[in-house]
Amino acid sequence: MVSCERVEAKLSFIIPLFNEKESIAELYQGIVNAMQKLKSGYEIIFVDDGSTDGSFNIIKSLRQKDTFVKGLRLRRNFGKSVALNKGFRLAEGDILFTMDADLQDDPGEIPRFINKISEGFDLVSGWKQSRKDPFLSKNLPSKLFNFMVRWGSGVKLHDFNCGFKAYKRHAIEKLYLYGEMHRFIPALLHAQGYKVAEIPIRHHVRQYGKSKFGLNRFSHGTFDFLTVLFLTRFLKRPMHFFGGIGTLVSFSGLLICLYLTCLWFSGEMIGHRPLLTLGVLLILIGMQMVTTGFVAEMMNYSNRSHDLDDIVDEWLG
Repeated sequence: MVSCERVEAKLSFIIPLFNEKESIAELYQGIVNAMQKLKSGYEIIFVDDGSTDGSFNIIKSLRQKDTFVKGLRLRRNFGKSVALNKGFRLAEGDILFTMDADLQDDPGEIPRFINKISEGFDLVSGWKQSRKDPFLSKNLPSKLFNFMVRWGSGVKLHDFNCGFKAYKRHAIEKLYLYGEMHRFIPALLHAQGYKVAEIPIRHHVRQYGKSKFGLNRFSHGTFDFLTVLFLTRFLKRPMHFFGGIGTLVSFSGLLICLYLTCLWFSGEMIGHRPLLTLGVLLILIGMQMVTTGFVAEMMNYSNRSHDLDDIVDEWLG
């Protein structure tokens, strides 16, 4: 067991994993080697997301040798977002790192993240500029995903989905992740006014096991992207969303009804026409959406006072 006196953690490494027993010890040693050069306090938190291959036994053995290691095992596989949530809540460091456990992230890059975050950024994300993954199964879907998120969020990052990131503690204290939301963390934090940056990093070929990425995750991520798009653009102004769409729908219905009214004045019978039903229905749906926008605005206004302390970046008083 490590005999040196434990200092308060300055850096926390949060490593979510699922069935990665072959790579855990090697990743641990890589982080330790990097931290010995930095001479900084640290902790390594392995979050076992319901592994079935004995990964947690490896974590236990590391903990017995080194008290800087912490291990958390979830009852079943809840997904990376939930695992990160749990790790964030347990971390004690001033700067929090997330890394994947598959050895594709290089611990030797840690000092570069620290240097970048010291420039005043709240989140520094890695960019796998030269990615060592299969093109069709991972690289191409990733490029499409990153393009979609860049366009939707306005955050100009190359690689939103890179698991190698560094955060200042205050940036993640109220971050809540679920589903595939971990892939949108830069967009979520940027929408809250935090400063986001990116650095190119070395990326290695997976040595053990197989990737957990699949097309089902890509489809689920698409729906989560729509959620993030709404939350980041319209959470504080819901009337802009509901009111805009509602007005458009009602206006379409009104045009249909005006057209039918002109026909009625010219002597045509319109009572039996399905178009009349559609026009009235569109007007009603549009009015309901506008009303929903008003209700959402009232709820937002009633809760707004609780958010005021979270938007202050610096105070000179």
